[in-house]
Amino acid sequence: MEVEALEKIDYVAEINRLKKEKNAVILAHYYQTADIQDVADYIGDSLGLSQQAAKTKADMIVFAGVRFMAETAKILSPDKKVVLPDINAGCSLEESAPADVFSAFKAKHPDAVVISYVNCSAELKTLTDIVCTSTNAVKIVESVPKDKQIIFAPDKNLGDYLNRKTGRDMILWDGACMVHEAFSADMITELKAKHPDAEIIAHPESEKPVLDVASYIGSTTGLLKYTMSSPSKEFIVATESGILHQMKKASPDKKFHVAPTVKNGYACQACQDCPHMKLNTMEKLYYCLKNEKPEITLPEDVIRDAKAPIDRMLEISAKFGL
Repeated sequence: MEVEALEKIDYVAEINRLKKEKNAVILAHYYQTADIQDVADYIGDSLGLSQQAAKTKADMIVFAGVRFMAETAKILSPDKKVVLPDINAGCSLEESAPADVFSAFKAKHPDAVVISYVNCSAELKTLTDIVCTSTNAVKIVESVPKDKQIIFAPDKNLGDYLNRKTGRDMILWDGACMVHEAFSADMITELKAKHPDAEIIAHPESEKPVLDVASYIGSTTGLLKYTMSSPSKEFIVATESGILHQMKKASPDKKFHVAPTVKNGYACQACQDCPHMKLNTMEKLYYCLKNEKPEITLPEDVIRDAKAPIDRMLEISAKFGL
């Protein structure tokens, strides 16, 4: 959605006015720009955002994130209007697993339990037994009896990490996050040499060589909480750059470096940002709230069939206090 910025508009004031007028709530992912995070009613990772979407009393959910997140909100609150600032905000993981192709893959393993990472389409969720996020993935995998084969989709790097963490041998779909697979273990090691007191922390969507040099591996929320509780005063952070805004706000006395990334063998500073997440802007957020579009709509059968595995995820998460 193309939007012409109008400098005379006070976007923060107008967004706050419209939220009250329309009984709307803004849910924003940690990977959004700092200005969007600051105007949001709730900031979180995929699990927290799903939990908020399921319990909100608002009439309209404005989802500052990417399309699969807004779809998840619609699935959990089908009676709410759900809008997304830029309908083109997709996800490389979602795009790696078309539902029709995955369905054929699943048919080859008819007895397997399907665990899908939340970073997938609503249609793929309908082919899933349990959804997971990086926060609850270990507990979700461990909830499946050890004698049951598991298909894990769409993130092969998270799946590989979970196999090593749980001792399982899941069948992995061949997908990856375009940001997390760009982190370079060699360049991180070089940066560590320049900042010997810095602790390396990483998201499990990263490739194994990156995880091997990290002292802490966790979800986006896990990484944030770790930087708050760790005695370390400096960190090299291997996840999307947007989280640094909350890290700096929570620990203004600490230093944070985004882990270096590469593309085609060359350093790529822009690769630290998710291009899909960064499609959303304050201007688009304002017009989305004002005009109540682009709206997320899904067929009733998709909502019904996709909700069951998400509900199962939320039940298991609640059981373990996640």
